[in-house]
Amino acid sequence: MITYVCLLGLAVAGQIPEGNSHMNSIGMEFVRIQAGSFSMGYDGTPIPEAVAEKPWRISGDTDERPVHEVTISKPFFMGATEVTNAQFEAYSPEHKALRGKLCFSKEDDEAVAFVSWHEAVAFCEWLSKKEGLPCRLPTEAEWEYACRAGSTTLFSMGDALPPEYLQNPGQSWYPDPVRAADSPEIALHVGKTAPNAWGLYDMHGNLEEWCLDWYGPYAEGAQTDPVGPAGGDFRVARGGSHSTEPYFLRTANRAATLPEDRTWVIGFRVVIGDMPKTAPLPVGSLKRWQENVRAERPEEAKQKRDPNTPYFNGPQEYVEIPADASGPIFAKHNHCPALVECPNGDLLAIWYSCVEERGRELCIVASRLRYGQAEWDEASMFWDAPDRNDHASALWFDGEKTLYHFNGIGVAATWGNLATIMRTSTDNGVTWSKAKLIVPEHGLRHMPIESVFRTQDGAILLPCDAVTGGNGGTAIHLSYDNGATWIEPGGTIAGIHAGVTQLTDGRLMALGRGDTIQERMPRSISSDLGKTWTVTPSVFDPIGGGQRLVLTRLQEGPLFLACFAAQVPFTDASGAARVGTGLFGALSFDDGETWPIRRLITDDGATRQIGTLDGEPIPMDGDHAELRGYLSVCQGADGTIHLISSRQHYAFNVAWLQAPPPPFKKD
Repeated sequence: MITYVCLLGLAVAGQIPEGNSHMNSIGMEFVRIQAGSFSMGYDGTPIPEAVAEKPWRISGDTDERPVHEVTISKPFFMGATEVTNAQFEAYSPEHKALRGKLCFSKEDDEAVAFVSWHEAVAFCEWLSKKEGLPCRLPTEAEWEYACRAGSTTLFSMGDALPPEYLQNPGQSWYPDPVRAADSPEIALHVGKTAPNAWGLYDMHGNLEEWCLDWYGPYAEGAQTDPVGPAGGDFRVARGGSHSTEPYFLRTANRAATLPEDRTWVIGFRVVIGDMPKTAPLPVGSLKRWQENVRAERPEEAKQKRDPNTPYFNGPQEYVEIPADASGPIFAKHNHCPALVECPNGDLLAIWYSCVEERGRELCIVASRLRYGQAEWDEASMFWDAPDRNDHASALWFDGEKTLYHFNGIGVAATWGNLATIMRTSTDNGVTWSKAKLIVPEHGLRHMPIESVFRTQDGAILLPCDAVTGGNGGTAIHLSYDNGATWIEPGGTIAGIHAGVTQLTDGRLMALGRGDTIQERMPRSISSDLGKTWTVTPSVFDPIGGGQRLVLTRLQEGPLFLACFAAQVPFTDASGAARVGTGLFGALSFDDGETWPIRRLITDDGATRQIGTLDGEPIPMDGDHAELRGYLSVCQGADGTIHLISSRQHYAFNVAWLQAPPPPFKKD
């Protein structure tokens, strides 16, 4: 049969092979996959504990539903194995320099790793020209159809995966030298386990495999030759890999990542066959934080708040997630926020949602507080690389028209192997550019945290945690071209989750958690924009687990710090000396040398319970504020300081911080 296909712009004319197998000119073996129909996805039948391992996985992932009938209308050939190093390097000899990177994929017959989706597509185009055959990546539906090979079980061979398919199973911290001290000894030789019923090897494990489709939700109803949505941030990868849990090796499991990403867990295999002519599905519907957003700032929002009149509002919960939410957003653990005021006066908050922080289920969700409204929107999905740990987020407004979103993206589980992405929005956060890898190598020093700002010489400064634990510090990344390119100066701030600011003389100053000096929080100073840091004890108590400070320069000039302490001494409006505990705000008028103003962040009301991190109840009154939480801060154009913890939103001005609190009569 003579065919003519257009493969991503490449026209190929050739003969589709006859028979049940085919060997091409560079030694790639293909097997014939007959046309047919199957049920795609997973129906939620309870998964055995040995596979699920975690109770929230027992019904499978929500993106595996709805189950829908799919017809593959034409036969195609699929590579019996993943593409090997030797085969890929016939096209790209320079790839040989990546053999053995981080100890993976060294030999000729090991599956090729560290290859992007774009490179996999380019290989297929090269192979098409060379062979005179329509070679391409499989669609996601073709991949699952071929993997199932007529089965309806969790894996192609049943509901349990034989142990030989599992290589280093678990949640990998590699290459973190502390949590994963030893280099993994994992062989990725192809074809060493039994093939499925249709003669395909390594469809479970070894390496994930790129598919042609953009990632998106499944559609209802029967479909023929589906090709996924019309666009998105992520390309699908299927089959699971080494260094992960068996759950993610199931036939129905879906993963995806950025098409330019190169990691040690993703390779690919090739199919020969006509590209389906099916129209792609529309890109997903708008989320709540995208709906009915005002384009311009209201006139009343352009007025400055009276700087002489104290103002305070809060606490108000901004984490609005249904109590029964069980994926992809979870009610269990919502934490690590970022906050920005949009040009139209709205506030946009994002944070991660998960059950366990190191898990692959972690995703980024968002809520909007529309200008003039009293309550935050219910949270909905903001950004999620499926089955990748997305630790963590930062937001920044450049003061003109552009919002910036920075995020980590993991290889798999844990935050030990993050790369860093950036997105931008010029319509108040309604739509965002495609995610761009700005720090593309996966490893340490790449987890964004809050306190992004522009330096005096025009650079965007992005702090990132340098380690995965509680001590070891914070790195910074700088961009002098509005995010197009980035450099890392190389020095390390003392303390993780550091708040960073610039002093009036151009030096950088940072305060962080951990790396305690003389039982005080460390204070780091850099005179060379982060190449080196000098560390001394600060005047503040150290903070610990579940706590993150913020540090920023206010429009009025002073530095603002929000932090936590067991004892916060202050004098109230009656002249009485009191000692409070918990979250406080502080002001410095001399570039951080002294902090004469310290005030508990509380409404000074009667004793009552409020929810803090994960809804944990704590007392709040004139002497008690939140005891822990990750903080984020921004100052609105009207001068209002907006501070969020892991659950609550507070709004106040400088005049309120400077005013002594009212007397408090304990019950």
